[in-house]
Amino acid sequence: MRHCTGVRARALSGDALRALTLGPTVTGTTSSAVFEILSRPDWADTVVEPVPTGIDADASTWAKEIFSVRSSPRWVKGLLGLRQALVRLIGVRPAQAGVFAVTAVVGNEAIIDHDERHLRFVVGAGVDRERHLLWVTTAVRLHGRRGRLYFVPVRFLHDPVTRSMMRAAIRRLATG
Repeated sequence: MRHCTGVRARALSGDALRALTLGPTVTGTTSSAVFEILSRPDWADTVVEPVPTGIDADASTWAKEIFSVRSSPRWVKGLLGLRQALVRLIGVRPAQAGVFAVTAVVGNEAIIDHDERHLRFVVGAGVDRERHLLWVTTAVRLHGRRGRLYFVPVRFLHDPVTRSMMRAAIRRLATG
């Protein structure tokens, strides 16, 4: 099994995805609970950011801070607003409030699991307090032509948007 720490895994599926361990290695092997929930995604990504010492937040707090749209960077809010306007053109409903609500906590990872007509996504926001690392693992299963079409721009924007939201959350929690 290959171990990856602090790297992104993109566009993996099937055996290659199951063979890849995502998230920081804590003791032995740690893999995201995301892949227990959505074991055969069409696309997956993990983004890892260092966390300054002194921030003592659990995974659920991290997830709420990262995915708080109102406190996202302005350019991310702009993209999300554009998304809300454009998705109707391909027959996808605009996102509803609560789309990024934590649905479970598994160990040191908060899980967000959301299923829509065009795709299902499962996100795990995890924290390794010993190594001061924060990670967000996302797995997506696309539903039909609408899902594939919707995901074309998302595929390229996901990493910078996620990373920016993580950094904003780190800054907010670091300043109290």
